[in-house]
Amino acid sequence: MLLHIPEVFTREEVARIRQALEQAEWADGKITAGYQSAKAKHNLQLPEGHALAKEIGTAIVERLWANPLFMSAALPAKVFPPLINCYRSGDSFGFHIDNAVRQPRGSAERVRTDLSTTVFFSDPDDYDGGELEIQDTYGVQQVKLPAGDLVLYPGTSLHKVRPITRGARYAAFFWTQSLVREDAQRTLLFEMDAAIQALNRDVPEHPSLVRLTGTYHNLLRRWVEV
Repeated sequence: MLLHIPEVFTREEVARIRQALEQAEWADGKITAGYQSAKAKHNLQLPEGHALAKEIGTAIVERLWANPLFMSAALPAKVFPPLINCYRSGDSFGFHIDNAVRQPRGSAERVRTDLSTTVFFSDPDDYDGGELEIQDTYGVQQVKLPAGDLVLYPGTSLHKVRPITRGARYAAFFWTQSLVREDAQRTLLFEMDAAIQALNRDVPEHPSLVRLTGTYHNLLRRWVEV
Protein backbone atom coordinates (compact mmCIF):
# COMPACT_ATOMS: atom_id res chain seq x y z
CA MET A 1 0.00 0.00 0.00
CA LEU A 2 1.28 3.43 -0.96
CA LEU A 3 -0.59 6.27 0.76
CA HIS A 4 -0.38 10.05 0.38
CA ILE A 5 -1.33 12.00 3.53
CA PRO A 6 -1.65 15.75 2.87
CA GLU A 7 -0.99 18.78 5.07
CA VAL A 8 0.79 17.24 8.03
CA PHE A 9 2.33 20.70 8.41
CA THR A 10 0.86 24.06 7.37
CA ARG A 11 2.55 26.32 4.82
CA GLU A 12 3.69 28.66 7.60
CA GLU A 13 5.17 25.78 9.60
CA VAL A 14 6.96 24.45 6.54
CA ALA A 15 8.47 27.87 5.84
CA ARG A 16 9.88 28.06 9.39
CA ILE A 17 11.22 24.51 9.21
CA ARG A 18 12.88 25.07 5.86
CA GLN A 19 14.47 28.33 7.04
CA ALA A 20 15.99 26.48 10.00
CA LEU A 21 17.19 23.65 7.76
CA GLU A 22 18.84 26.06 5.33
CA GLN A 23 20.95 27.39 8.21
CA ALA A 24 21.82 23.99 9.73
CA GLU A 25 25.18 22.22 9.64
CA TRP A 26 24.89 18.98 7.71
CA ALA A 27 26.81 15.69 7.79
CA ASP A 28 27.35 12.98 5.19
CA GLY A 29 24.15 10.95 4.76
CA LYS A 30 26.09 7.67 4.85
CA ILE A 31 26.26 7.92 8.66
CA THR A 32 22.96 6.04 9.03
CA ALA A 33 23.17 3.83 5.94
CA GLY A 34 23.73 0.09 5.99
CA TYR A 35 26.67 -1.47 4.16
CA GLN A 36 24.88 -1.91 0.82
CA SER A 37 22.87 1.33 1.03
CA ALA A 38 26.00 3.37 1.74
CA LYS A 39 27.31 2.49 -1.73
CA ALA A 40 24.27 4.15 -3.34
CA LYS A 41 23.63 7.02 -0.91
CA HIS A 42 24.85 10.49 -1.85
CA ASN A 43 23.16 13.17 0.24
CA LEU A 44 23.40 15.18 3.45
CA GLN A 45 21.77 14.47 6.80
CA LEU A 46 21.40 15.99 10.24
CA PRO A 47 23.22 13.74 12.74
CA GLU A 48 21.07 11.56 15.00
CA GLY A 49 20.45 13.47 18.20
CA HIS A 50 20.82 16.88 16.52
CA ALA A 51 18.58 19.35 18.37
CA LEU A 52 16.78 20.51 15.22
CA ALA A 53 16.21 16.93 14.03
CA LYS A 54 14.77 16.00 17.43
CA GLU A 55 12.48 19.05 17.44
CA ILE A 56 11.13 18.35 13.96
CA GLY A 57 10.90 14.61 14.63
CA THR A 58 8.91 15.11 17.81
CA ALA A 59 6.47 17.38 15.97
CA ILE A 60 6.04 14.79 13.18
CA VAL A 61 5.27 11.94 15.59
CA GLU A 62 2.82 14.07 17.58
CA ARG A 63 0.97 15.03 14.39
CA LEU A 64 0.79 11.47 13.12
CA TRP A 65 -0.40 10.02 16.42
CA ALA A 66 -3.36 12.41 16.09
CA ASN A 67 -3.89 11.69 12.36
CA PRO A 68 -6.72 9.14 11.82
CA LEU A 69 -5.55 8.26 8.31
CA PHE A 70 -2.01 7.43 9.44
CA MET A 71 -3.24 5.49 12.46
CA SER A 72 -5.65 3.45 10.36
CA ALA A 73 -3.09 2.69 7.65
CA ALA A 74 0.01 2.09 9.77
CA LEU A 75 -1.47 0.64 12.99
CA PRO A 76 1.77 1.78 14.65
CA ALA A 77 3.45 -0.01 17.54
CA LYS A 78 6.83 1.78 17.45
CA VAL A 79 8.31 4.63 15.44
CA PHE A 80 12.00 5.14 14.74
CA PRO A 81 12.80 8.79 15.56
CA PRO A 82 12.55 10.75 12.28
CA LEU A 83 15.77 11.69 10.50
CA ILE A 84 16.23 14.77 8.31
CA ASN A 85 18.03 14.81 4.97
CA CYS A 86 18.94 17.18 2.18
CA TYR A 87 19.61 16.48 -1.49
CA ARG A 88 21.41 19.16 -3.50
CA SER A 89 22.45 19.30 -7.14
CA GLY A 90 24.12 16.03 -8.08
CA ASP A 91 22.87 14.14 -5.02
CA SER A 92 20.88 10.90 -5.30
CA PHE A 93 20.17 7.60 -3.56
CA GLY A 94 20.20 4.55 -5.81
CA PHE A 95 17.81 1.61 -5.60
CA HIS A 96 17.85 -0.07 -2.20
CA ILE A 97 15.65 -1.79 0.38
CA ASP A 98 15.72 -0.39 3.91
CA ASN A 99 17.33 -2.41 6.70
CA ALA A 100 14.79 -4.76 8.28
CA VAL A 101 15.58 -3.60 11.83
CA ARG A 102 16.80 -0.20 13.04
CA GLN A 103 18.10 0.76 16.46
CA PRO A 104 18.07 4.44 17.47
CA ARG A 105 21.44 5.71 18.61
CA GLY A 106 21.77 5.40 22.38
CA SER A 107 18.66 3.23 22.74
CA ALA A 108 18.30 -0.47 23.51
CA GLU A 109 15.00 -0.61 21.65
CA ARG A 110 14.86 -2.01 18.13
CA VAL A 111 12.27 -1.12 15.50
CA ARG A 112 11.21 -3.49 12.72
CA THR A 113 10.84 -1.38 9.57
CA ASP A 114 7.43 -2.52 8.31
CA LEU A 115 6.60 0.90 6.85
CA SER A 116 8.74 3.71 5.45
CA THR A 117 7.66 7.35 5.48
CA THR A 118 8.95 10.50 3.79
CA VAL A 119 7.71 13.96 4.84
CA PHE A 120 8.47 16.63 2.24
CA PHE A 121 9.69 20.10 3.29
CA SER A 122 10.42 21.38 -0.24
CA ASP A 123 7.77 22.04 -2.89
CA PRO A 124 8.09 20.34 -6.28
CA ASP A 125 8.89 23.69 -7.93
CA ASP A 126 11.86 24.20 -5.58
CA TYR A 127 13.96 21.52 -7.28
CA ASP A 128 14.29 19.44 -10.44
CA GLY A 129 14.68 15.68 -10.18
CA GLY A 130 14.60 14.21 -6.67
CA GLU A 131 11.53 12.05 -7.20
CA LEU A 132 11.08 9.21 -4.74
CA GLU A 133 10.72 6.20 -7.04
CA ILE A 134 9.07 3.15 -5.48
CA GLN A 135 8.62 -0.28 -7.05
CA ASP A 136 5.51 -2.03 -5.77
CA THR A 137 2.92 -4.56 -6.94
CA TYR A 138 1.36 -1.89 -9.20
CA GLY A 139 4.64 -1.07 -10.95
CA VAL A 140 6.92 1.93 -10.53
CA GLN A 141 5.48 4.92 -8.67
CA GLN A 142 7.20 8.33 -8.72
CA VAL A 143 6.40 10.53 -5.73
CA LYS A 144 7.09 14.28 -5.48
CA LEU A 145 4.65 15.88 -3.05
CA PRO A 146 3.89 19.41 -1.84
CA ALA A 147 5.82 20.61 1.19
CA GLY A 148 4.07 19.48 4.38
CA ASP A 149 2.70 16.25 2.84
CA LEU A 150 3.94 12.72 3.41
CA VAL A 151 3.99 9.37 1.66
CA LEU A 152 3.70 6.04 3.50
CA TYR A 153 4.81 2.81 1.80
CA PRO A 154 5.99 -0.72 2.68
CA GLY A 155 9.53 -0.97 4.01
CA THR A 156 9.98 -4.05 1.83
CA SER A 157 9.76 -1.90 -1.33
CA LEU A 158 12.71 -1.36 -3.63
CA HIS A 159 13.06 2.43 -3.92
CA LYS A 160 15.41 5.27 -4.78
CA VAL A 161 15.68 9.06 -4.92
CA ARG A 162 16.40 10.27 -8.44
CA PRO A 163 19.32 12.69 -8.96
CA ILE A 164 18.76 16.37 -8.19
CA THR A 165 19.62 18.65 -11.11
CA ARG A 166 18.51 21.99 -9.61
CA GLY A 167 17.72 23.36 -6.17
CA ALA A 168 17.49 21.48 -2.89
CA ARG A 169 15.13 18.83 -1.54
CA TYR A 170 14.59 18.84 2.24
CA ALA A 171 12.67 15.98 3.85
CA ALA A 172 12.23 13.83 6.94
CA PHE A 173 12.23 10.05 6.77
CA PHE A 174 11.55 7.34 9.31
CA TRP A 175 10.22 3.84 9.84
CA THR A 176 7.25 2.38 11.69
CA GLN A 177 6.86 -1.04 13.26
CA SER A 178 3.22 -1.94 12.82
CA LEU A 179 1.02 -4.02 15.08
CA VAL A 180 0.29 -5.99 11.89
CA ARG A 181 3.47 -7.19 10.17
CA GLU A 182 2.13 -8.12 6.71
CA ASP A 183 1.34 -5.35 4.22
CA ALA A 184 -1.53 -7.30 2.60
CA GLN A 185 -3.23 -7.70 5.98
CA ARG A 186 -2.73 -4.02 6.87
CA THR A 187 -4.18 -3.03 3.50
CA LEU A 188 -7.28 -5.17 4.02
CA LEU A 189 -7.82 -3.70 7.49
CA PHE A 190 -7.31 -0.16 6.18
CA GLU A 191 -9.87 -0.64 3.40
CA MET A 192 -12.35 -2.21 5.81
CA ASP A 193 -11.89 0.64 8.29
CA ALA A 194 -12.49 3.18 5.52
CA ALA A 195 -15.71 1.38 4.53
CA ILE A 196 -16.91 1.33 8.15
CA GLN A 197 -16.25 5.05 8.51
CA ALA A 198 -18.10 5.80 5.27
CA LEU A 199 -21.11 3.76 6.41
CA ASN A 200 -21.07 5.55 9.77
CA ARG A 201 -21.33 8.85 7.90
CA ASP A 202 -23.95 7.78 5.36
CA VAL A 203 -26.14 5.21 7.16
CA PRO A 204 -25.14 5.42 10.83
CA GLU A 205 -28.07 3.28 12.04
CA HIS A 206 -27.53 0.39 9.64
CA PRO A 207 -27.62 -2.88 11.65
CA SER A 208 -24.76 -4.44 9.68
CA LEU A 209 -22.36 -1.84 11.02
CA VAL A 210 -22.04 -3.68 14.33
CA ARG A 211 -21.22 -6.97 12.58
CA LEU A 212 -18.79 -5.33 10.15
CA THR A 213 -17.00 -3.52 12.99
CA GLY A 214 -16.83 -6.78 14.92
CA THR A 215 -15.30 -8.54 11.92
CA TYR A 216 -12.66 -5.80 11.65
CA HIS A 217 -11.66 -6.24 15.29
CA ASN A 218 -11.67 -10.02 15.05
CA LEU A 219 -9.30 -9.84 12.07
CA LEU A 220 -7.14 -7.34 13.95
CA ARG A 221 -7.13 -9.65 16.98
CA ARG A 222 -6.05 -12.54 14.75
CA TRP A 223 -3.18 -10.68 13.07
CA VAL A 224 -1.91 -8.23 15.68
CA GLU A 225 1.48 -8.73 17.33
CA VAL A 226 1.96 -7.12 20.75
